[in-house]
Amino acid sequence: MNAPAPQALTLFDLDGTLIPNDSDHAFGSFMVQIGWADGAEWQARNDEFYAQYQAGCLDLNAYIEFATSVWRRRPAAEALAARERFMAEVMAPLIGDNARALVQRHADAGDLLAIVTATNEFVTAPIAAAFGVPHLIAVRLERDGQGQCTGRIDGVPSFQAGKIERVQQWLAGLGRQWQDFERVNFYSDSINDLPLLELVSHPVATNPTPALADIASTRGWPQLNLFA
Repeated sequence: MNAPAPQALTLFDLDGTLIPNDSDHAFGSFMVQIGWADGAEWQARNDEFYAQYQAGCLDLNAYIEFATSVWRRRPAAEALAARERFMAEVMAPLIGDNARALVQRHADAGDLLAIVTATNEFVTAPIAAAFGVPHLIAVRLERDGQGQCTGRIDGVPSFQAGKIERVQQWLAGLGRQWQDFERVNFYSDSINDLPLLELVSHPVATNPTPALADIASTRGWPQLNLFA
């Protein structure tokens, strides 16, 4: 007999929400640390893109081309080994008990879970796995006939309003739609996620930026701090 379909859908942003930093920006800094990127100049450009993201005006196509440029032409085994080091040395220590407990609470309730992030799939796949979240909706990286990353985005990026479309596509692939769920939760820290926060039945401003905290206060949305 098939298990009953989940009655709740719970979506998590990643950067600033489940982890107290931006994994994309941190991976860029790690590329500088291990000598794959050109020191101060590359770091300054990485910081500039991060400031654009925080301000809600990031050119995501330009950022993906820039961010993948330091690893995408390297042999796959080297890139994967660098990602493994990044995960062990940088990301794993940042996964806190409060964030783990939040995810586990929704898993124990039988919710359908997904991380929905504007960071690319290469960086975020092992982070989602570390949280035990089975579904990752991230920026897909276009690959050529040899499987090498081109520096371009494949399809709709899971960024701002694009998160809604990507979640809809994912649900359709499961034979589900928004209306199937009695409750849809979304946890996010960022005003970039306002379109999806406004769509779900239960938005939660999580470690919110000042801009999102103001909106949450005005609209009576709950606010949660996982990093206190």
